[in-house]
Amino acid sequence: KHHATPDNAKEVMQAALQPLPDTMDVDPAKVALGDKLFHDTRLSKDNTISCASCHALDKGGTDQLPFSVGVGGKTGDINAPTVFNSAFQFIHFWDGRAADLEEQADGPVNNPIEMASNWEEATAKLSQDGAFTQEFLAVYPDGYKKENFVDAIAEFERTLITPAPFDAFLKGDQAALDEQQKKGYELFNSLGCYTCHTGVILGGKSFELMGLRGDYFGDRGDVIKRDYGRFNFTNDEYDRFRLKVPTLRNIAQTFPYLHDSTVKTLEEAVDIMAKYQTGKTITKEENQLL
Repeated sequence: KHHATPDNAKEVMQAALQPLPDTMDVDPAKVALGDKLFHDTRLSKDNTISCASCHALDKGGTDQLPFSVGVGGKTGDINAPTVFNSAFQFIHFWDGRAADLEEQADGPVNNPIEMASNWEEATAKLSQDGAFTQEFLAVYPDGYKKENFVDAIAEFERTLITPAPFDAFLKGDQAALDEQQKKGYELFNSLGCYTCHTGVILGGKSFELMGLRGDYFGDRGDVIKRDYGRFNFTNDEYDRFRLKVPTLRNIAQTFPYLHDSTVKTLEEAVDIMAKYQTGKTITKEENQLL
């Protein structure tokens, strides 16, 4: 009911993992405008940072840095998630503080360690650009305002879907994956990885306890506010250390791994997840299959 991808066979619709849709229903004019805004550094206080600075489309929708660099060289303390396939995240940010893509798009512009600006400042700069203003008004006749900015950016982000051979495999094409990949998929399922990395983007559908089967933070040696995850938004003790499950789409490109960026390689990430989330030690061969 919640995860099924329309227009697929019944057995596909009932599976835990779902193929990405081939297209998204979007407004092309809004997408074109959102594309420009996504890459426009004038949204930042000093005209140096755009959405694409931290979510580069040639780097898996991330910046491949431990922590993103904002205005004045300021950095956060949590890894920037990929923008690819973000339309399928049920809510946004590691702690889920943004309910939709529009609310997410509003955050970085106003964040003092990211773009360090606001929509009024961005409007003052963009309104001096006659050609851009004409294009903006053609899409949004009521002019520059936050709701229109975030609507356009979100519409562009909805187009950032990345179908892969795995989708063809999920739809029934057995030749889409090689034998090693098929074995890895079987192991992924037998270990129960799909219970958290589920749906169309293999994640992005729930908050899970980091360290379900082992003391991840105790072994790491410290705990700071970002590690509290969903708790930082809800103040519900149940949510402490629960983080939104990241997507596995394009995972080879979205290093470093984990919310704290402590893991550089996919192999190490697989071992950590096996240990702390499934309570199992896997062999090197199983690691490579996964």
